[in-house]
Amino acid sequence: MQNERRLAVLRAIVEDYVATEEPVGSKSLVERHGLGVSPATVRNDMAALEEEGYITQPHTSAGRVPTDKGYRLFVDRLTTVKAMSSAEKRAITSFMAGAVDLDDVVGRSVRLLSQLTRQVAVVQYPTLSRSTVRHVELVALAPMRLLAVLILSTGRVEQRVVDLPAAIDDDTLANLRASVNGAAAGELIAQATTRLREVAERAPETTSAITGAVVTTLVEAMSDHRSDQRVAVGGASNLARYGDSFDTAVRPLLEALEEHVVLLKLMGEATTGGLVTVRIGAEGPYEQLAQTSVVATGYGPSDEALASLGIVGPTRMDYPGTMAAVRAVARYLSNILDEA
Repeated sequence: MQNERRLAVLRAIVEDYVATEEPVGSKSLVERHGLGVSPATVRNDMAALEEEGYITQPHTSAGRVPTDKGYRLFVDRLTTVKAMSSAEKRAITSFMAGAVDLDDVVGRSVRLLSQLTRQVAVVQYPTLSRSTVRHVELVALAPMRLLAVLILSTGRVEQRVVDLPAAIDDDTLANLRASVNGAAAGELIAQATTRLREVAERAPETTSAITGAVVTTLVEAMSDHRSDQRVAVGGASNLARYGDSFDTAVRPLLEALEEHVVLLKLMGEATTGGLVTVRIGAEGPYEQLAQTSVVATGYGPSDEALASLGIVGPTRMDYPGTMAAVRAVARYLSNILDEA
């Protein structure tokens, strides 16, 4: 019972400090949260929490503020991630509706996430190596030229012009289209490239040169990993609202926002199944960002994590609300990719 009461005190301190940015005293806790005990009992609980490292006193005669350890216990003891309201769900649906391509989807997602959380939002583009091939289309542009269109499960579309070593007729084109789709459709990129090379090896001598040219182009398109390190960032202006208390962390964070590799490491590995991860303060990979927290999750079609998204902000943040927003946007983004 005593431990539960102390957890309630810690929870109240976190909520009040996040809301006010002011150290929290025992009297205000009793008045605001109806803890059912006297200020003296709350003071004893606060002393115990301070001794255990969950809260600290910034200066003499001040109230208490949470430490990173306190935030971690607060987050770990959240029984559930709170649900988005009906109005918030409608707003998300409306905002995401009508996206025309992958760039538009990612751009809308990062803007939405930064607006919902009032933090810096980061959305990684779907990782090519984890995606599957949905369809390959081959279109004749001229007797010796094709357009190869590669459509992936991420919604990404790659187009390549293929110059052929010989003219191709309609029947050969139809057979080649069927062969490459039979080999690649539904396969992960790594398996698809292997199976396409087998198609080229088995091709009849009369069409082997044409097949080889098409397969080479498709494999090159599948091996183009330039987008694997791409991220979209939004809401950097939200950092201004934290004032002096976050000044020392703003510059290194702004520098990190310019380095996509740093951001990807900060976000961590994409997770599946709606799992939202929270890294608080020094738990992150960069010492200079020890005043920041990262709330992130994975997204992708059919619960397959192709990439990650999340927010970066000061450790003094609304963790329950932020976790709910990150999870909700990831779900909507996953649904869009599932339907693409």
